[in-house]
Amino acid sequence: MKKTFKTSPGSPYPLGTRLKSDGVNFSIFTRHAIAVELLLYDSSTSLEPIQVIPLASEIHKTFYSWHVRVHDLPAGTWYTWRMDGPNDTSQSGLRFDKEKHILDPVARAVSDKLWHREKACLPGDNGHTAMRSLVVDDSYDWEGDTPYSFKSENAIIYEMHVGGFTRHPNSGVKNPGTFSALIEKIPYLKSLGITHVELMPVMAFDEQDIPRGTAALGLKNYWGYSTHSFFSPHPGYCVTPELGTHLEEFRDLVKALHKAKIGVVLDVVFNHTSEAGVDGPVINFRGIGSNIFYHLDATDKSIYRDYTGCGNTVNANHPVVANFIISCLEYWVREMHVDGFRFDLASALARGQNGEVLQDPPVLWGIELSEQLAKTKLIAEAWDAAGLYQVGSFPGYRWGEWNGKYRDSMRRFIRGDHGLTAEVATRLCASSDLYKHQGRLPINSINFITCHDGFTLNDLVSYHHKHNLANGEDNRDGGDHNMSYNCGVEGDTDDVNILELRRKQAKNSIAILLLSQGVPMLLAGDEVLNTQDGNNNGYCQDNELTWFDWNLTRKNADMLLFVQQMIALRKRHPSLMRRRFLTGECAPGRHIPDIQWHGVQLGEPQWLDPNSQVLAFTLAAFKDKEADLHIILNMSGNELNMQMPAVEERRWHLAIDTALNSDKGLVAPEKQNPVGENNYLVQARSVVVFEGW
Repeated sequence: MKKTFKTSPGSPYPLGTRLKSDGVNFSIFTRHAIAVELLLYDSSTSLEPIQVIPLASEIHKTFYSWHVRVHDLPAGTWYTWRMDGPNDTSQSGLRFDKEKHILDPVARAVSDKLWHREKACLPGDNGHTAMRSLVVDDSYDWEGDTPYSFKSENAIIYEMHVGGFTRHPNSGVKNPGTFSALIEKIPYLKSLGITHVELMPVMAFDEQDIPRGTAALGLKNYWGYSTHSFFSPHPGYCVTPELGTHLEEFRDLVKALHKAKIGVVLDVVFNHTSEAGVDGPVINFRGIGSNIFYHLDATDKSIYRDYTGCGNTVNANHPVVANFIISCLEYWVREMHVDGFRFDLASALARGQNGEVLQDPPVLWGIELSEQLAKTKLIAEAWDAAGLYQVGSFPGYRWGEWNGKYRDSMRRFIRGDHGLTAEVATRLCASSDLYKHQGRLPINSINFITCHDGFTLNDLVSYHHKHNLANGEDNRDGGDHNMSYNCGVEGDTDDVNILELRRKQAKNSIAILLLSQGVPMLLAGDEVLNTQDGNNNGYCQDNELTWFDWNLTRKNADMLLFVQQMIALRKRHPSLMRRRFLTGECAPGRHIPDIQWHGVQLGEPQWLDPNSQVLAFTLAAFKDKEADLHIILNMSGNELNMQMPAVEERRWHLAIDTALNSDKGLVAPEKQNPVGENNYLVQARSVVVFEGW
């Protein structure tokens, strides 16, 4: 005989579940429901509930919250909700279905073990194929851990996919593709020298959210930009999600990274959800109040406005939704010790309830001004899929921005485009044209040349065109404007000269990125020349095409060493990590300007030369005992005899030359030899750096 738990009215606060010694309080927001039921299960795969609890509005509803206390209910109980209410989609946008099972929007742990997306798209009962929420015991021993305190100007970010980093058969971990497996790879991250990992989406997402043609190939949503449960770690990254260990496993990862002095930034997706457009599934928000949580067409509210390219757009500046988003971020900082967030298609959050672009979006300012988020890194992908582009003008001051203009300028310069020296100089100096006049700082510019979205670094120097046929969309998906250079042959080649040039171009890219003011971000795998065979949109490829190949750490050990030593060089030069913009003037107590620009001739940068492919500059030391830097970027096809500036009481020592072999091309200070001439022969397509000490 099934045990029946006693109930009482409970409390509307907090939303979700709260476990106490005498039972569990449940509360859920829904403005227009007329009837609500809570269903309890003894496991994540039980087909029938152990108890169905109908809620009466007279005793279980307070304003817009429905609530109930279930006495003596233990942690580890799974549950869903059912709701009845209006279903006049074109008039009100409401889509209530009294038979549909709904996931708690603020569940701390969820299961997708039974999930069947297509059945959730159809009306009627999906109880045997719905996702489940879990009552969790939220206690955890942090052992004194706190969110990581680190100056933004010193950050070096490493963008990575939690699953793909350890799923390759040669990863050598106990539980590939999980949070715990990533813990095993912390020594590698530490040896690389990065300061923060930026984890691609780890909030629970729908792996079945892909086009039908793609699904027919046996593929799934790999990247995770399809969130449905914003408070729950993704069950697919847990070793024992059926036991509800989501929080513990994620917290173990954060604690271990912090012990290694590595910060944790989460890539978050608040611009849309996995419920898609008009024909999408009912998971949670759609079944609770679609007209509150999403942008709907003003005339026909059955139509979802789509500024994200994913079928729907979250109505982020509605007061209820804005509070949901801010509360979620504060939860991940307060309870999960996360150190920062990168917001996918963040400009969608700047839109008002009619889709208009707001000058001062309440949700973005609410995030910036939140006391709990005051020390948290905030990074925006400052555009959306409907043409809104806000790089340099994203609302707020604290927000760092993925600097797409930096990426594009550097890609073009490195591949050999002419006449970009003035533009490149500006980007090297943290894009002062975008940020300085607004009172913002170099740390507002998040510099990158590659990221998850697009070619890997290896593919950027190996392909002119995308090769995405394996995605099942006839090569229509992915960007067409890659600004890449294949060095003479598309894809694989045995030509030694081409392979040598590609390697040099990859090193040039890493060097320029790490020699730029602002905050650099590297893509995981670029340091070992990982390839996706020209696929620039691996969102659905959960296989060896996108996984980190650990054999490459040996095969391309010279490239790995180059990246490690470039990071080390950046770290020993505070002049590369300034918090304030360069001025071209002498700082107090210094005898040379903070920066001096050159061309082939000293003091003669070729700003207006439409054919120029060369830029050099001298960077003065910023701190005592720091070496000056002289940097030469020659992206032309010719070797050049470049003049060297004089330095008072110091001599120039060769630190980097990407044209030389790995054992000579990057030299630690203790092994550097002074340069005896006033000139240096710089090879074609190379970066050279001297340290003056």
